[in-house]
Amino acid sequence: MILVTGAAGFIGFHLVHKLLDEGQIVVGLDNLNDYYDVQLKKDRLAQLGKRPSFHFVEGDLENADAVNSLFEAHKPAVVINLAAQAGVRYSLENPSAYISSNIVGFTNILEACRTYKVKHLIYASSSSVYGLNKKIPFSVEDSVDHPASLYAATKKSNELMAHTYSHLFGIPSTGLRFFTVYGPWGRPDMAYFSFTQKILQGKPIAVFNHGDMRRDFTYIDDIVEGIVRLVDHPPQSKTGADGEKAAPYSIYNIGNNKPVPLMKFIQVLEDCLGQKAVIDFQPMQPGDVKETFADIDALAKEVGFAPSTSIEVGLKRFVEWYTEYYKTSEKSVTQTR
Repeated sequence: MILVTGAAGFIGFHLVHKLLDEGQIVVGLDNLNDYYDVQLKKDRLAQLGKRPSFHFVEGDLENADAVNSLFEAHKPAVVINLAAQAGVRYSLENPSAYISSNIVGFTNILEACRTYKVKHLIYASSSSVYGLNKKIPFSVEDSVDHPASLYAATKKSNELMAHTYSHLFGIPSTGLRFFTVYGPWGRPDMAYFSFTQKILQGKPIAVFNHGDMRRDFTYIDDIVEGIVRLVDHPPQSKTGADGEKAAPYSIYNIGNNKPVPLMKFIQVLEDCLGQKAVIDFQPMQPGDVKETFADIDALAKEVGFAPSTSIEVGLKRFVEWYTEYYKTSEKSVTQTR
């Protein structure tokens, strides 16, 4: 049995579907918080609820008793922890939410994995850990000591915490640094989602750093394929030449390896929508970075990860979903932050 936290979230929703397609039994945990449109999360869960091998539990990672009860009841062999307080800019407004969910909540997951002898913990880190790094592409071998946001700092903390538990208790753990994931059923707080809403409404879109930005946009199906391939590849302890035993611990970048200029991305989105954007160029925002670019050699070597979805194909699929999902006047995109 596989436990997926954040199952009502964007990546979690798609991942659960894929795992179920692979014949897995999945328990999903989510607290359905209102960081963005709760109805969207409920609609994702309604899709998952149609699958007989899926069981959903509503709860908070910060509640240690609830987490332990969940592990006691279901005894997952594999845990995929995607639950977290997301968003770079929101971390400037509500830092305590990030400490509660991303630090306290992740500690509870680690403790439960320790107690219940989980065979493999896969957890979400983020490309934001690279922060102010200038070297491109970003490699897992690079130092990540200069985060540009509290969100990034909590994600680096997760990596350090996981290493500690892997070292002390032998928990095989794999951290994934996600790079700008997009696609159908996506997050309304992400730029491409709000761009789509505003373009269709004829409202200006805010484009930061005057458009001089590049992102390693990665389509959701490529991301999910990489995660699923890792499930049965827990890292192994290795003994070095000096006799020291290394923890069963791995970190991978999971991205498209093909950064796209933001203005090109907007142009493709305009083509998919058949409508031009009204652009409001603005300066760089606090916590933001100019470019992300994933070196994915390690993940390609480990499980053959090879993202293949172009932004033309990916954005077309997103726009098709978006227009279908929001086709009635009763539904509108809700961004609560």
